[in-house]
Amino acid sequence: MVDEPNCRYLPISEHGLIGDLRTVALVGSNGTIDWYCCPSFDAPSVFGAILDADQGGSFELTADVAARTRQFYFPDTNVLITRFFTEDGIGEVQDFMPLADNGDVDRHRLIRRVVCVRGAIPFRIRVAPRFGYGLAPHTVRRHDGLVVFESAELSLALTATMPLDCDAADAWAQFKLSEGQSAVFALDRVDDDVAPRECPHAQAQQQFAATVAFWRRWLSTSRYRGRWREMVHRSALTLKLLTYAPTGAIVAAPTTSLPEQLGGERNWDYRYLWLRDAAFCVYALLRLGFTGEAEAFMNFLTNLSLRDDGPTGPLQIMYGIDGRTELPERTLDHWSGHQGSRPVRVGNAAVDQLQLDIYGALIDSIYLYDKWGQPISSDLWDRVCALVNWVCDHWDQPDEGIWETRGGRKNWHCCIEAKGVPAVAQSSKTGPTSPVDNYDKSGI
Repeated sequence: MVDEPNCRYLPISEHGLIGDLRTVALVGSNGTIDWYCCPSFDAPSVFGAILDADQGGSFELTADVAARTRQFYFPDTNVLITRFFTEDGIGEVQDFMPLADNGDVDRHRLIRRVVCVRGAIPFRIRVAPRFGYGLAPHTVRRHDGLVVFESAELSLALTATMPLDCDAADAWAQFKLSEGQSAVFALDRVDDDVAPRECPHAQAQQQFAATVAFWRRWLSTSRYRGRWREMVHRSALTLKLLTYAPTGAIVAAPTTSLPEQLGGERNWDYRYLWLRDAAFCVYALLRLGFTGEAEAFMNFLTNLSLRDDGPTGPLQIMYGIDGRTELPERTLDHWSGHQGSRPVRVGNAAVDQLQLDIYGALIDSIYLYDKWGQPISSDLWDRVCALVNWVCDHWDQPDEGIWETRGGRKNWHCCIEAKGVPAVAQSSKTGPTSPVDNYDKSGI
């Protein structure tokens, strides 16, 4: 049981989020990246200090003197600013992940640009990757002015406009900036097909501008004109960060094992697509005018294989971001957990649960996309009709419920009704898969 906050861990709320629509990084208000998986949301972590301050690994970039900090986003973007206020000056770290073009999709570049805004400030940096949830050993070598961290499954190259020192595990530097000066640090995934690349000041500025332009261009399609514009658009930008561009999946969260309660055991891996959560995200984005994410999600659904009809249902409650159906769960016993909250889990055994309410939420989102977005394909329509038929036959059976308990199935009396269920039933009055008669008899 954890009674007092551990000063070695920032509160979860003291983090900002950056990403490239394939993965994300959590950046603490102290300037430290303590969560980053590469090359995808559900890949093993590179930096995981949020779950174990000693063995998780981190990317520290902070003022080397006492400082107050403030964290905020560059307006209408997912570019994160962490500002440091010291006795002798003001500085800031600009964190962002460029959105890759077709020729550089596998680089997954993470850029950290530190600028002295006023006065003079000493800074320090330490890059301490711990690959494979801290279990995979790695080596460090210099290559053409870069520092390359290599493990069996992943290699990262660190480039900097400042000299770096390194040993067998980490790289670091201490430096001082005066007003108007800046330094750039970029971390790239590299392999046989992605060569190491420098990131000089001019290139960092160009990628900063391109990243800002991408997010503002995307946000400009919003139809929201209400009084809560700033908060609504910030929420939309966050939801967009949870989308996985290659497949259209939307993860429930970009992290694993952050505790529901400090010291508790309900620490789950949410880096997968939950049909319920994704359906709600699609609904929200559709209402704001973002139809592209809904279309990508519909394509993801179309590519799913429906299971045979039976008591467990034609759909799982969750899927991997690539559509895979098996998400084996295991515990990382070598990690202490966030502020001592064990266990740390990867994978999710709830994948085989029955949660009947997912069908109402999912069918509702499909119905709304068909209404406000684009007409769905005949193949997807047939799948939806099959889902409605199954729901009509099984809606009143025990299940694990929306709370995802692991104590067996019960009669939770969760609501699976949604506008889409009767609408689909009534809109499909003909054909061999028409659910209208089954719906009328079901008692839903």
